[in-house]
Amino acid sequence: MPELAVYTGLFILAFGAATLLPLQSEAVLAGLLLEGSHAPALLVLSATAGNVLGSVTNWLLGRGIERYQQRRWFPVSPDQLARAQRLYQRYGQASLLLSWLPVIGDPLTLLAGVMREPFGRFLLLVSLAKAGRYGLLALVTLQFS
Repeated sequence: MPELAVYTGLFILAFGAATLLPLQSEAVLAGLLLEGSHAPALLVLSATAGNVLGSVTNWLLGRGIERYQQRRWFPVSPDQLARAQRLYQRYGQASLLLSWLPVIGDPLTLLAGVMREPFGRFLLLVSLAKAGRYGLLALVTLQFS
């Protein structure tokens, strides 16, 4: 498979995994690292960039989602949204360092948009969290391969 296709595919998969889609990019990254025919730093960079961009998409969606909360299809009740907003106000910025976690990470990035987290701070914290996860995964995978 051409090099660019590998990095692009990993980027797209990591992007999707950062949204609310049920995708998993870590296993693919580990497999590519174990294969050994691609530059580990570029694999980590591709996965990180895609995952961060997916989180930015969540943040952007969060910025505009409240206007739809009166619609029947809105995914959370007003009480659930208010509770999530209180939790974010309490833990706020620091919680974005958990954006790498499965299940809670994606909603955190969406909630950051709802709460109008400043974009620069959001981008920095989410980038640190995502790069840390993929970097650690690469180190462990390569160490024990």
